[in-house]
Amino acid sequence: MSQTRKVRKAVFPVAGLGTRFLPATKAVPKEMLTVVDKPVIQYVVDEALDAGIEHLIFVTGRSKAVIEDYFDIQVELEQTLRQRNKTAELTLLDSILPVAGSTSFTRQQEPLGLGHAVWCARELVGNEPFALLLPDMIMKGEKGCMKGMVELFEHSGANVIAVEECAPDQAHKYGIVGVGEKVGEGFAITKMVEKPAPGTAPSNFFINGRYILQPEIFSILATQERGAGNEIQLTDGMVKLADSQKFAAYHFRGETYDCGAKDGFILANIAFALERADIRPSVEGPLRELVAGLK
Repeated sequence: MSQTRKVRKAVFPVAGLGTRFLPATKAVPKEMLTVVDKPVIQYVVDEALDAGIEHLIFVTGRSKAVIEDYFDIQVELEQTLRQRNKTAELTLLDSILPVAGSTSFTRQQEPLGLGHAVWCARELVGNEPFALLLPDMIMKGEKGCMKGMVELFEHSGANVIAVEECAPDQAHKYGIVGVGEKVGEGFAITKMVEKPAPGTAPSNFFINGRYILQPEIFSILATQERGAGNEIQLTDGMVKLADSQKFAAYHFRGETYDCGAKDGFILANIAFALERADIRPSVEGPLRELVAGLK
């Protein structure tokens, strides 16, 4: 296994079509749908930066150029804001602009699955450990999920997967891990099963869309056979990698919102709006009235 080194790079697989959000995603990438006033991808990038990530790698597809534009300067907009003395808005735009040279974009020409998307980033990642953040999932907790994962990686030197608990009777819907001995703020992973048959799951800890992986995963994915959905599955590659390397689970204690699904997206908007001092006073009352009026 590669020597334990700092996790400097993060991969964001943003090539998905977002079919669960049609017709909106016919013209707008699902990652650019807004939760309150920021696109979903901004929350995920902020989580990575908070964890010390220095280089952002986006695996994109056709019609996703707007994501690249979002993480760049918009000259006409900024000139207009300066002319109108909109200093607060200019400061906001400057705060979300990545450091020059810290973002890279590569194409996944075909929708062949998450494993294939990760493999497409191999040349940009190189021979070092990297973070992988699914862009649909945004998380809210006292400590950022990826920040806790980086701490566990530095403590254990193992590949790290973030997990949460679900109701045992719901385990068949997720990728589930087996529970071993305690390791830091998590535990050793004894096995990984993608959507186990009802009643056969090794635990109720499900994989929530955050990973730290060693670069040896790339050589495995290069020859990985297609699995579920006729796609190259990352879980299948990780199972093979586990034959030669350790895996640890970071137990994330917070809220995760699947913004690739309508219900998760709506709940995320409500949760993050209620956290905003400038918005909560105007929405809390109407929300309570709506809930009270439910039949």
